[in-house]
Amino acid sequence: MQGMVRWVEGQTMEGITSGGKSFGIYGEEYPSPMELVLHAHAACSFIDLIGGLKGRMEGVRSAHIDINAERATEKPKVFTDVHLKYVIDGDVPEELVRRIIEYSHKKLCSVGIMLTGYGVKLTWELLLKNSQ
Repeated sequence: MQGMVRWVEGQTMEGITSGGKSFGIYGEEYPSPMELVLHAHAACSFIDLIGGLKGRMEGVRSAHIDINAERATEKPKVFTDVHLKYVIDGDVPEELVRRIIEYSHKKLCSVGIMLTGYGVKLTWELLLKNSQ
């Protein structure tokens, strides 16, 4: 995997992937590197969940993950605790969703596994709604 980060102006940077995808980093309009790591963790697990549900995603009307994290007070201000709240509105089996999330955090989500491997405490919860 390759990429580049280039300075734009002030403290703003741009990340560019080897495939040519670009995204803003830092500055007034863009997330900080730590915010990117946190969102990458949630997105990584979300990819596992969506992929694990496969055809059952047709029954999902909306889904999101609320993210809450704590950081150390001293430098380096690493994450110490991350809590992910999965909120799904749809007709999907709760036990299946829970198994997929658990498997994601233990075996699949490389971003989260890197964080927890270095001592970040991860907790999660599921709110499954069916608004029909």
